Amino acid sequence: MIVKRVKTGIPGMDEILYGGIPERNVVLLSGGPGTGKTIFSQQYLWYGLQHGEPGIYVALEEHPVQVRRNMLQFGWDVRKYEKKGMFAIIDAFTGGIGEAAKREKYVVRDPTDVHMLIDVIKEAIRDTGAKRGAVDSVSTLYLTKPVVARSVVMNLKRVLSGLGVTSILVSQVSATERGFGGPGVEHAADGIIRMDLDEYDGELYRSLIVWKMRGTKHDMRRHPFDITDKGIIVYYDKVLRIRGGRAYIEPLPEKVVKEMEEAAKKTEDVFGEEEE
Repeated sequence: MIVKRVKTGIPGMDEILYGGIPERNVVLLSGGPGTGKTIFSQQYLWYGLQHGEPGIYVALEEHPVQVRRNMLQFGWDVRKYEKKGMFAIIDAFTGGIGEAAKREKYVVRDPTDVHMLIDVIKEAIRDTGAKRGAVDSVSTLYLTKPVVARSVVMNLKRVLSGLGVTSILVSQVSATERGFGGPGVEHAADGIIRMDLDEYDGELYRSLIVWKMRGTKHDMRRHPFDITDKGIIVYYDKVLRIRGGRAYIEPLPEKVVKEMEEAAKKTEDVFGEEEE
């Protein structure tokens, strides 16, 4: 069966995913504070824009002005793509309050109203022709009512996947929580990528692991990553192992690395098309 994939464009990530995220998948990007979830989602959108794929970003925890500033720190100037109609930031943070908010095109007047949010998302997708999407963070929508977590994710999934958007839903968890940010959300999402920042023997280590990804084989090891001034770099050829309370970063066997590289290479030159 031919699987149409969407490359993340994050160095090392597509090797772990054996070529990319299956098209229309909704991926839960879960992790604690400071793990790099927002950067990951924005880098994913930026790569798409650089290759002609429109996108939308739903801002639930930051002012759209701040989102643009933060992206610009990595050299990701999305304003030109907004002017071209290829990119849209959906303001689900301000409720339309403030002078800057009045200049935003897509505003959710009541950020707590999921149905209103979905209507604005639909409008933005149709206007831009978006193929990529990010919601940051989806857990904001059910923080005070965790019982509705699964239904919120399912509602977003129906809209995003139904309109052909391959999406990342950022999910916040506490620093010590090992779950995915809400009861039942792991079953509603097509994929789960867990990002962590853990202390071992007095040092902090960044790592990620793909817990699941429907429609594709993926590597099941925990890989270290760094956040640089150009974004995230994942070391797909290395693994983070814990022994006796200490962390060790070790190289993977050459055979395993080659298998991941070959799988990712299949989609290297067929952006937005079916893999061979």
